[in-house]
Amino acid sequence: MRKVSKVFYITLALVAIGVILGVLYPEEAKVITENIKGFVATTFGWYYMLLMSAMVLLSIIVAVSPYGKVKLGKDDDKPDFSTPTWIAMLFSAGMGIGLVFYGAAEPLFHYVSDAPLSEEGTPQAFKEALSAAYFHWGVHVWAMYAMVALSLAYFQFRKQEPGLISATLKPLFGDKMNGPWGVLIDVLAVFATVFGVATTLGFGAAQINGGLNHLFGIEVGFTSQFFIIAVVTVLFLISAWSGIGKGIKYLSNTNMVLAVLLLIVVLIIGPTLLILNMFTETFGLYLQNLLEMSFRTAPLEGDNRGWLDGWTIFYWAWWVSWAPFVGMFIARVSRGRTIRSFITGVLVIPTLFISIWYAVFGTTAGTIQDSGVDLSQYATELVLFNMFDQMPMSIILSVIAILLIGSFFITSADSATFVLGMQTTNGSLIPPAQVKIVWGIAQSAVALILLYVGGLQAIQNTIISAALPFSFVMILMMFALFKALSNEEDVQELKKK
Repeated sequence: MRKVSKVFYITLALVAIGVILGVLYPEEAKVITENIKGFVATTFGWYYMLLMSAMVLLSIIVAVSPYGKVKLGKDDDKPDFSTPTWIAMLFSAGMGIGLVFYGAAEPLFHYVSDAPLSEEGTPQAFKEALSAAYFHWGVHVWAMYAMVALSLAYFQFRKQEPGLISATLKPLFGDKMNGPWGVLIDVLAVFATVFGVATTLGFGAAQINGGLNHLFGIEVGFTSQFFIIAVVTVLFLISAWSGIGKGIKYLSNTNMVLAVLLLIVVLIIGPTLLILNMFTETFGLYLQNLLEMSFRTAPLEGDNRGWLDGWTIFYWAWWVSWAPFVGMFIARVSRGRTIRSFITGVLVIPTLFISIWYAVFGTTAGTIQDSGVDLSQYATELVLFNMFDQMPMSIILSVIAILLIGSFFITSADSATFVLGMQTTNGSLIPPAQVKIVWGIAQSAVALILLYVGGLQAIQNTIISAALPFSFVMILMMFALFKALSNEEDVQELKKK
């Protein structure tokens, strides 16, 4: 195929090897990767906490500094997409399926079974559960995505470098990034993207299967999930073929319409007043305790370090592993925006929307749990649908949720094929459709094989472990970005404004 780079063939081979090993030795792979993940979380927890907090600080510094006026592109470039479409695309690539998958289940689990600091089942645990969800999905995550995406967008659109992770390190290492070291960095990014997205596709298929079983009695199992992934694969390949200006754009807008519709309906027919009060107080608690939560490492006996490793450190590593994919996609759709408007949009809007989402679904689930219906007994992918069973319009809500999961499913896979196409064709802004189709089929095949052998957890553990070396790449990206910004031709003029 034309335009493909060495990264394409190397990563495709590594993906094949990884899948074969997972198929042949699923139990061994799960045990080994679980041990590695546990070691990383226990040993480097302090490092992840400092890293994510540093990303928040850096994003604020850049936004308020004179560099905030620098445009991601030429000085006369206009944004490629309208602000509503741009926001919709952020969610579609960032964490769309996750909101539906965990929106009710995560706060419920914190409240009932695993509160970070308080006794489970108490009012304080209820409030802590929502604040913890805001923390895990809020400003820290989006600050990290913003800085990775900013680095990529700046070098790609301002400096006309190829859209590759390796290209952002040229201010530090020069032409060495055009050789084996650059290939190594890009292979790491592509590998993390393939398995990270494949794992998410597996989770999405499982939840769609659970919803269809709940509504129509369709059997839960590999056969049903095979057909779900097959249908979705055809749909996202059609979207991928049409290009970013059509398929992803229209699907992202559809996602937001469905998400807002579901959110408003649940807010209205759920415990509305309690939701509004809980959001107001718990978001205030989140802001009030943000500094403490950002640096909490639970170093002493009785500090509940297990909760920190299992939730916060897990999430920080998981989000870092997604940084190459999400960062590159956000960068691609952000040309023409100033650094200040870019960072403000990426930090503020998703954090607010996600916090409202968790307040609505988490409060509703907790209220139903308190009424005597034990939602905590269900698997994560079924909590939402069993919550709807206790509400008016339950069938309609479940249908909307399934459509939303499917829409996010298609858009996430579509976005990933686009990013993988960019990363394996030397950063092409319009990767060939054939390359995107190869990666689309590869992602779906990996997801199916992992579902078949029960290897999703092992791959998830692997990606989280792989986040550690990529986090060092992120730090280098930040040094390279600030070095390049300091050499902006208009830096003196910017400082005078």
